[in-house]
Amino acid sequence: MRAAVLRGPGDVVLEERPDPEPGPGEVAVRVTSVGVCGSDVHYYEHGRIGRFVVEEPLVLGHEAAGLVVALGPGVSSPAVGQRVSIEPGIPDRSCDQCLAGRYNLCPNMRFFATPPVDGAFAEYVVVPAVFAHAVPEIIGDDAAALLEPLSVGIWACRKGRVTAGTRVLVTGAGPIGLLTAQAALAFGATEVTVSDVNPARLALAKELGATAVVDPRQGSVTDLTPAPHVLLECSGHPPAVADAVRALGPAGRAVLVGTGSADVSLPLQVVQERELEITGTFRYAGTWPTAIALVASGRIAPDRLVTSAYPLDQAEQALTAGRRDPHSVKVVLRPQT
Repeated sequence: MRAAVLRGPGDVVLEERPDPEPGPGEVAVRVTSVGVCGSDVHYYEHGRIGRFVVEEPLVLGHEAAGLVVALGPGVSSPAVGQRVSIEPGIPDRSCDQCLAGRYNLCPNMRFFATPPVDGAFAEYVVVPAVFAHAVPEIIGDDAAALLEPLSVGIWACRKGRVTAGTRVLVTGAGPIGLLTAQAALAFGATEVTVSDVNPARLALAKELGATAVVDPRQGSVTDLTPAPHVLLECSGHPPAVADAVRALGPAGRAVLVGTGSADVSLPLQVVQERELEITGTFRYAGTWPTAIALVASGRIAPDRLVTSAYPLDQAEQALTAGRRDPHSVKVVLRPQT
């Protein structure tokens, strides 16, 4: 099979590799679509994210969908020929966190495209059968791949306890922010305000159902009236985080989703006087059934974010599309084209 391999910062090559064979409990998947995530771009540009360093050739890509082509021993489902969305994190399923239902916090997690684990910028991958989620024909390949970033938004909404009548502020209108805003609306939020400095992305947020948008260069989220109940912070930009926390009303809940600076200053007096709740998120757990149902019902359209698609031999162009096009939102690779 062919795979796009990162050998170091700014160095991606197409390689021929042996077709992967599924082991016990695994399935082999023919990859039909895989999203380009900000983490993929960061590895391409810098060769590392925090403590995760590319020290040997690495296949990027963790937002993937495809077709099951082979079953390992002991697997009866999903069947060969079934279209699936891949959940890219493989926990050990035996540690305290896994047994408590928090498998996203498994200390032994092996996650696609996180060194040294290869990802899905390839024609075929192998994954545990339980993490190859069957999708109905009504969900296209790109939408099936983007169930992964949608799961981030669903998990954030669950952590923020978004429900009918909730007023939500989403800061950052990148792919995660836009999908999180759609998830909040699907969860019943009556008001969803999206903040960003990119006019094209704010316009897309409105098209996707946001009830209001704010460009912080022209107005402040702290002026929102009435105040939001929940902040879903998807920018990771320290000044944006601090202002958004100040925008919350009493007993508000802040869910920190975006990754940016390691150090963020919070308005402690505001947090204390308003008894705000602040929590982080790390990936997701048990979100795929909800994501599949919401997309199949038409309530969320993740493929509306796709602005360009590339074949596997143009992986480098896909990774640099955001530099060249300020209107780029979500880029996908289609390894079979």
